[in-house]
Amino acid sequence: MAINKARIRQIHRVLAPIMVLPLILSVVTGSLYQVAYLNRNFDYRWLIEAHKGNFGPVRLEMIYPFLNAIGLFVVAISGFTIWLQMRKPKRKPGVTPE
Repeated sequence: MAINKARIRQIHRVLAPIMVLPLILSVVTGSLYQVAYLNRNFDYRWLIEAHKGNFGPVRLEMIYPFLNAIGLFVVAISGFTIWLQMRKPKRKPGVTPE
């Protein structure tokens, strides 16, 4: 059972923009947390809370890492599949490139 090219592109087109925000949020808060931790004069706890998926009253601490991982995995696999499907045009036998 093969998934056609259009379906893979559709999955990637829908999921990639959705996954950008949580991935950027994780990268930025994780990096800023490391810098703030070195400073020690800065209240950095909110950074680690956002990094874990706790956004005020919305506490996604238990599922946020799994949603991030599953989304990234699907986007990576679909992107890799699209990349593999891009093929160079086949050359005719006996014709040499200039």
